[in-house]
Amino acid sequence: MRILVINSGSSSIKYKLFFMPREVLLKKGLIEHIGERGSSVKDHYSGLKIILGKIDSVSAVGHRVVHGAEKFRKPVLIDSIVIRKIRQCSEIAPLHNPANLAGILACKKLLPGKPQVAIFDTAFHQTIPAFAYIYGLPYRYYERFGIRKYGFHGTSHEYVAGEAAKILKIPLEKLKIITCHLGNGCSISAVNKGKSVDTSMGFTPLEGLIMGTRCGDIDPALVTYIMHKERLDVHSMDNLLNKASGLKGISGISNDMRVLKSRLDAGNKRAKLAIDIFIYRIKKYIGAYAAIMNGLDALVFTAGIGENQKEIREKVCRDLFLHFKKMPKVLAIPTDEELMIARQTYKLIKG
Repeated sequence: MRILVINSGSSSIKYKLFFMPREVLLKKGLIEHIGERGSSVKDHYSGLKIILGKIDSVSAVGHRVVHGAEKFRKPVLIDSIVIRKIRQCSEIAPLHNPANLAGILACKKLLPGKPQVAIFDTAFHQTIPAFAYIYGLPYRYYERFGIRKYGFHGTSHEYVAGEAAKILKIPLEKLKIITCHLGNGCSISAVNKGKSVDTSMGFTPLEGLIMGTRCGDIDPALVTYIMHKERLDVHSMDNLLNKASGLKGISGISNDMRVLKSRLDAGNKRAKLAIDIFIYRIKKYIGAYAAIMNGLDALVFTAGIGENQKEIREKVCRDLFLHFKKMPKVLAIPTDEELMIARQTYKLIKG
């Protein structure tokens, strides 16, 4: 079966074509600048048309969808009802779900009759217990608006946890694993016996760790305080928290860890501070998640920083396990969200 995996962004489409179940990568690529001024690719329909022109045949399509809220706990075959529910979730993921949906609708026109499957970033975290996902707000906000922790990067966390079990040659159902997805966006998950029991991102991807441009955990009262002091509107404040904070905001230099490390080596104090805060937050979450699982068998690093920055991994782990009864295995595992989507698409279609 030839499964096309689509990751549709606001102005881009990443794709991979797999031959399943042998998991052979047949083709991959990227269409960028969709809908931008001067671009020959006017919309996602045009982008998908270009992609399909490079591919001989497709048996099914697997789509990454960022937010499924509580509507989706597992992969689903896409129909009109699923499309409507994905559109409803766009209210809490306005930057991602509309783009994901554009890819789905384009494939529906271009590949009529071919099964399409939606794989949700939030689905893996639907096993988190209520005491871990409910915020300390009036409960009516959860009942009326679905305000709770959802978590993201679920496909990546699920994939690397499974790969860790293979490396350790121990069934996933017998392991306590902490997975650290560290890139421009960062999140950590506690995976107990194959199930996510807590994760650092929340209602949106803003909560949790310091990231490339996102602030992570802060005192919520700072939002109104800064808005008052700087006379910022809601849009400007949202931009500050999501696009001007994190490593970039602290260092005043860049959101790229490679750039910050080069500046650190040159003696830049702000670069050092940004990296120190980044590492400190990761260690805090690892300690907390090891505590809630009452132990730890493996610590997994993945994504751009996690896979490639050995020095960051070493600094995170330094003195981290001094009081552990058993030293956990520390692994760096390249993530492959597209392969995970292909696996789940194949599994669902084959029943």
